[in-house]
Amino acid sequence: MSEASVLALAPIRADQPVSIRAEVSLADPDSCKFTLSRSLHPGGPCFFASKAGAAGSPLVERLFALGGVASVLIADNVVTIGKAPDVSWTGLKAAIGGVLRTHVVSGSLAILGTAASSGTPARSDAELGAAVQELLDREVNRSIASHGGKISLVNVCDRRLFITMSGGCQGCASSQVTLRQGFEAMVTRVAPEITEIVDATDHAAGRQPFYPRAAAATLLAS
Repeated sequence: MSEASVLALAPIRADQPVSIRAEVSLADPDSCKFTLSRSLHPGGPCFFASKAGAAGSPLVERLFALGGVASVLIADNVVTIGKAPDVSWTGLKAAIGGVLRTHVVSGSLAILGTAASSGTPARSDAELGAAVQELLDREVNRSIASHGGKISLVNVCDRRLFITMSGGCQGCASSQVTLRQGFEAMVTRVAPEITEIVDATDHAAGRQPFYPRAAAATLLAS
């Protein structure tokens, strides 16, 4: 879940308009996703955890030069920025948008080969799944076990994470709060490449259904 805003940036050239949509994550307020109308780096996602790792890549260096930028993840036309906790998005979002827009219009490479190799290489779906499973085993399920709940990994496909919730979490009215405000933020920390978390749980089958059985029956019948 996120708050979305469109950065009002007039194009430098009328025949090359560039639109940028900024979405601050509600689960992790220190993370903001910038979706551009053009591709920045079609060669696969690349994550930079520090300014030092961005050496040689003009775009990433410029982003880190902005006060408060702590991490940069570039995947095709999406740039996810992590900021320092004590820095406000006010002003920073516009500055980041300006850097991205100027770079796209320039036609320069976003990530040079040397910079990409020094950053964190893109992980496979299997590797992302392993990272999430470790998180579930080490932190998440130990925490929600006291409430009789459990989150299980179903699959990771094209950087989309599929999970199910069982026990006390299945059908619980607060399950979506648990998922969006807690688990989602944890996943962002260990696997920033994940683009979406899909809850495949049949909540209508739980004892306290988040989705009322009557409503579920109506949907199935329609």
